[in-house]
Amino acid sequence: MILNMGPQHPSTHGVLRLELITDGEIVKEVIPHVGYLHRCFEKHAESLTYQQTIPFTDRMDYLASMNNAHAWVMGAERMLGIDKDIPKRIEYIRVLVCELNRIASHLIAIGTYGIDIGAFTPFLWCFRDREHIMGMLEWASGSRMLYNYIWVGGLFYDLPVGFEERCREFVDYFKPKMVELNQLLTDNQIFISRTANVGILPLDVAINYGCTGPVLRGSGLRYDLRRVDGYSVYPELDFEVPIGTGKMGTTGDCWDRYKVRVDEIDQSLRIIEQCLDRLQKELKRTPDFDPRAKLPRKLTPKAQDFYLRAEGAKGELGFYFIHDNERSEIPFRVKARGPSYNNLSVVPAISKNVMIADVIAIIGSIDFVLGEVDR
Repeated sequence: MILNMGPQHPSTHGVLRLELITDGEIVKEVIPHVGYLHRCFEKHAESLTYQQTIPFTDRMDYLASMNNAHAWVMGAERMLGIDKDIPKRIEYIRVLVCELNRIASHLIAIGTYGIDIGAFTPFLWCFRDREHIMGMLEWASGSRMLYNYIWVGGLFYDLPVGFEERCREFVDYFKPKMVELNQLLTDNQIFISRTANVGILPLDVAINYGCTGPVLRGSGLRYDLRRVDGYSVYPELDFEVPIGTGKMGTTGDCWDRYKVRVDEIDQSLRIIEQCLDRLQKELKRTPDFDPRAKLPRKLTPKAQDFYLRAEGAKGELGFYFIHDNERSEIPFRVKARGPSYNNLSVVPAISKNVMIADVIAIIGSIDFVLGEVDR
C-alpha cells in the first residue's frame, strides 16, 4: 500500500510530503517530496545588495536567524577583506546572540520531538524557556523572530544597557531547568524505548549523504565547524563537541541524535558565560563605541568565486558567491547550502523495514526546517 504522510500531518514538521510504500505496518520505502515552502532565497540574493539580503537569510532556518545572518555576513566581509578589522566587542556580541539562538533552536527540536513521541509536558517546558531567549533577542534587535541584527561590518545596534546582566540571570535560571528536562524526558524509559536502536545512521552513510551538525555528530564523528574552521572568536573560547556514543542503544540512533542537542545546549551555555565575562570585564561598552563604524559605504568586492561555511543550529550552512562585476554591489549568483536539505535526504536510507510509528521518530530526530530545504 502507498500512504501519503503530510503535508498536513502535525508530526512532519511543516510542509513535507512523505510517500510511504508499506507492507502492513512495515515501511519498505520512504520517498520524500519537497517543494511546498518557497523561500526563493537565491533569486532574492541575485537582485539585492549583500546588506539588503540579510533579512532574507533570516527566513531560511527561521528558528536560528542569527546563525544564518552570521554566516552570510562573514562571507561578505571576507570577500571585501575587512574580516580582520571587526572590533572584538562586535565579534563577541555576534557569538553571544548566535549561541542564544542555537539554544532556542534546540529547545524547539527537543520539545517538538517529545510531542512527536507522545510526551506533552516537555514541549511546554521548552517553549517556556525559549520565550526568555526570544524576549532577550527582541530586546536587542527589535524583532521577535527574524532579527536582521548582524550587519556586514558590524551590528544593527549595540546591546541594550543591562542586557549582559539579564542574560547572566537567564543562564543561572536555565541550568537547573535542563536538569529537570533530562529527568523528565532524556532518561524516561518510554522515550528511550521509542528512540534507542531506531533509525540507526552509520557514520559512513552520514558522510556519504553530506549530513552535518547534530545528525553527523550523533553518529560518532566529532566534527564541528566552530572547531574545524575556527571562525570569529570561537578559537578563544573553551567548549566541547558532544557526539553520540550508543549509550542507550546503537551509536547513531534517534536517541543519540537527540542527546547531542541536549549536550550542545550545555556547551552553548558555557560559551555564553565566557562571552559575558569578556563583555563585562575587558570589552566594556564605552560611550564612543559605534557598532556601525566599520560598515562599508559600498559593498563592492573584487570579482571572485567564494564559499563560506559556518556551524548553524542544524549543521553546515554555506553560501557560494559568484561576484563578476567589481562596480556592482549585487552578486551575479548565490547558492545556499542548507544543512536541512542534506540531512533530510538520508531519511529513506534509515527508514527501511521500520514501523510506521518509527518513521515519525526518525523524522523528528533529524530536526530539519523546510524553509532551508525548499529555497
